[in-house]
Amino acid sequence: MAIITISHEMGAGGPEIGMTVAQRLGYRYADHELILDTAQRYGLLEEKLSHLDESKPSFFERLDTETHQYITAIQTTLLEFADQDNVVLMGRSGQWLLRGIPHVLRVRVKAPFELRVKRALKKMAGQMGEAVNPRTVTDMVRRDDAEKAGRFRYLYELDINDPSLYELVLNTEKVSTETAVELIATAARRPDFATTEAGRQVVADRALASRVQVALATQPETRKYRITVEAQQGVVTLEATAALDQAVEVARTVHGVRDVKTRQVEIPPIPPFVA
Repeated sequence: MAIITISHEMGAGGPEIGMTVAQRLGYRYADHELILDTAQRYGLLEEKLSHLDESKPSFFERLDTETHQYITAIQTTLLEFADQDNVVLMGRSGQWLLRGIPHVLRVRVKAPFELRVKRALKKMAGQMGEAVNPRTVTDMVRRDDAEKAGRFRYLYELDINDPSLYELVLNTEKVSTETAVELIATAARRPDFATTEAGRQVVADRALASRVQVALATQPETRKYRITVEAQQGVVTLEATAALDQAVEVARTVHGVRDVKTRQVEIPPIPPFVA
């Protein structure tokens, strides 16, 4: 079976579709549970995790080394959920983090802006039991779009709406929830998305590399350095310009690491000033 990632616009019906797909296929549904799991596993603040999960980091947050730790922890938990297979993963850049893996079905759920505002207005009015200001809801939907797009561009330098990031793009103005569920479930059952051992290994490798990244982002001796991590069947390769000895010691403590290799990156010399 497949791993399904669903990226969605506010008011397009993504969560409803995702939950129903999970029920239909007997999959685990991972949305806010993923944040709770991250907070418990790494001892991080749930409120800050939720904020960085949904928004582009502010200027000051980008200067804070703790921000990198939080974002990397979210990514790691998503990859570990994917490593269990048979899961519907909502948002959190799964369409990029799980790219190139044959048994991952990446879905984007969209709808016209005006329709999404109308749906969000109706939903909020039902939840609150009173009238809601349409302008407030319009601004909220527009801000949510901007935050998600900004976060994705900041982290990966990509457009979240790029169709090449997805195998299936659904417009829920025309496609009902039931039809969307049927399309996704049918595609997930196709041989094209059958799990293979090679595919499982790629997910496991990325999850291990991300666990090492979290460990490096946590340690005072290594968190201020840019260290690239690759993993292949338990063998981790670290690449950096400095602090490699400390990074090796940290990486060896991570569960699943069998061996650690290093690649020293030389800083090119500054050319002499020419008047």
